Order: sequence, then structure tokens, then C-alpha cells
Amino acid sequence: MLSEQAVPVVRATLPAVGGALDRITERFYGRLFDAHPELLRDLFNRGNQANGDQRKALAGSIAAFAVALLEHPDTRPDALLSRIAHKHASLGVTADQYKIVHEHLFAAIAEVLGEAVTPEVARAWDEVYWLMANALVALESRLYQEAGVDDGRVWRPVRISRRHEETADTVSLTLTDPDGEPLPTFRPGQYVSVRVALPDGARQIRQYSLSSAPGSPAWRITVKRVDGDPAGEVSNRLHAHAAAGDVLEVSAPFGDLVLPEGDGPLLLASAGIGGTPMLAMLGHLAATGAERPVVVVHADRSPEAHAHAEELRELVGRLPQGSLHLWYEAPGASGAHAGRADVTALELPAGTHAYLCGPLPFLRAVRGDLLASGVAAADVHYEVFGPDLWLGAAA
Repeated sequence: MLSEQAVPVVRATLPAVGGALDRITERFYGRLFDAHPELLRDLFNRGNQANGDQRKALAGSIAAFAVALLEHPDTRPDALLSRIAHKHASLGVTADQYKIVHEHLFAAIAEVLGEAVTPEVARAWDEVYWLMANALVALESRLYQEAGVDDGRVWRPVRISRRHEETADTVSLTLTDPDGEPLPTFRPGQYVSVRVALPDGARQIRQYSLSSAPGSPAWRITVKRVDGDPAGEVSNRLHAHAAAGDVLEVSAPFGDLVLPEGDGPLLLASAGIGGTPMLAMLGHLAATGAERPVVVVHADRSPEAHAHAEELRELVGRLPQGSLHLWYEAPGASGAHAGRADVTALELPAGTHAYLCGPLPFLRAVRGDLLASGVAAADVHYEVFGPDLWLGAAA
């Protein structure tokens, strides 16, 4: 909670700070990487820095947190904080790094806003920063404890025991412990980070959902080649070079978009590679004999582009109250619907909890349709692959 002195200052300066956040975050990252080039080389996603997505995500998170402090002073925006904390934990972020961020972020604020940053304004926004930072440090410390590791020490070697070509641009990698021990269990829907050495010496990190059900002694991730500018450094290297027998550095499992317990009805809606966490959820439901109603929606470019399509059909077929609805841009003779997914055409039981994963336009469209159909906003949960440019929208 902000102090009584800080509230009016933050409220009065929020429009100016919010309007300048893009310039502030651009200057912040410039200062940070000049002082600590190893952070860009080995921690931050260079692709997201190049296209500006990380800058936008940071600006969005700061603005969303400040607004939450003003509009809901007696509560904490846990949905926002949890998502960030899980991502940070999967990267091995530690408490001391928040001091480095503070130094360069506040220097950037002073440079961009100049004389408008009076000592009173600086103190008020310092409160905002440390309220957010300390909350994240506490959440991340708890996540490390739950994972059974020391703060930041999330990495372990795993061996690729199998590589399987799912589609022309997608491969699945089965991961096992090099010593033959079972890998730690995880909650269906979680992801791991993979740290890969690149030809220029960088060790870049990316997150991949665990696409197999918990309980197996092995893990499985599914990697899609990422074209474009910038192309996917890590995904493309794994897609091109990862082979059975190779050893990878992988984090403990994290992620807060996880299958809820109970017997209430579910909607699992995904698009493209966003279908991978849904496979883990469905695998768990099938393995445990779940009888709850489960409506599964998936959208993709074509039947040939749909990774794990047969596995998806098999898993849904094992659920007594499961139903599968497919939409393809080019369905051919598959029998799927043509065009974008339309959840308004489905009959969803009362009390349905929806779990969405896929590109941002898909998430926005499906969430909007669900809200218009009467699904409560609190019952719609989402996962974005990459920087969350929609922070707070589905909280």
C-alpha cells in the first residue's frame, strides 16, 4: 500500500510518467546493457529487445501496477505479479538484480522527465518500484522453495532421448535425466526455460511448455521454428540442431496457467503452438479418469500445420465428457471449421473456467467472445508466449 504522502503525488504524475514510459524504458535498457552487457547476452531475450516488445511489456507492467495501487489500495494485483514472478523464477532472477534495475530505471526517469522529477516525485515513485519489486522477490523466493532449489539456482542438465518431427516446422524433444533418475514432477500447464549456447558465445534463454502429462519420468517440449525479423535464435537452433543424445540446460518447471483441481467444467482454447500446455492438461485429465465436462478448441493454419493433432484427438476421446472443436484457415477435407475460432457457437456449461493460450490477437478475440457470452472475467485465464503486452487485461 502506498503511503498517504505518495498517493496524491503518484496520482498527479501518473499521466506524465505513463506517457513517457516508452521513452523511459528505452533509455533504461540502454543504460542497463551499457553497464551490464552480460545481461543482454545471457539473460534478456535479444529478439524481444530488438523488436521493442520487452520495452512495451515493462512499461505496461509498471503502469498497471501503479494504477492498481491507486484504484485498489487494499489489494495486491496478484494475477499480474504471479505471471511476472513465474517468468523471473524460470530465468533464475535473484533479489540483488532488482537493485541494479532500480539504479538504471530511476536514472532513466530523471533523464527523460528532467526537472519534473522533484525529490517528492522521486520518493513517491520509489515507493511504487519497491512495493512491486519486494512483492516479486517474495513471490519468487517462495517459488524457489517450492521447487526445492536455492534462489536463482534453477538449472539442471537433461538429455534429449528422442526427437520427433511433428510438422514441417515443429519438433518435439523428449528430455530425461542423464543419470536415469526421474525428473521432478510439474503441474499440467507449466513450462521450463531452456538455455542454449549460440555461435557468438551468448547463452540465450527461452521458455517452452511441457507438452506431456505429469507423472512420467521424462519431460517433453515442443519447439516451433520462428521465421521473421528477428527470427527465433533459440527455437531455430534447437529445431535445426537438437538431436537425440544432446545435453541441454533446463530450468525447474514454473508457470501459473495450470489445470485447476475439482470437477467443474473447463474450456481449453488454443491456437498454433499454444496447444502444447493443453496437451499436458488433457493428458493429466485422461490419466486420472476425470469425468468433468471439457470443451477443447484449437485453431491453426491447416491440418498439416497442426502439431500433435492426432494426440489431441486421442486425449479428448478418452474423456467421457470431452468434445473437440477445430478451426483451420485452410481446412481442406479435414472436416474442421474454416476461419478463426468462434466460441460463441459452442454450448458452454454454467460455471465454465476458460484457459487460453496462443497469439495475442487470438486471446483478445476469444476472451472478448467469452465475456460477451456471459463468462465471468475472473473465470478466463490466459498464457502469452513471449512478453505479455496485454498486462492486466485479463486479471
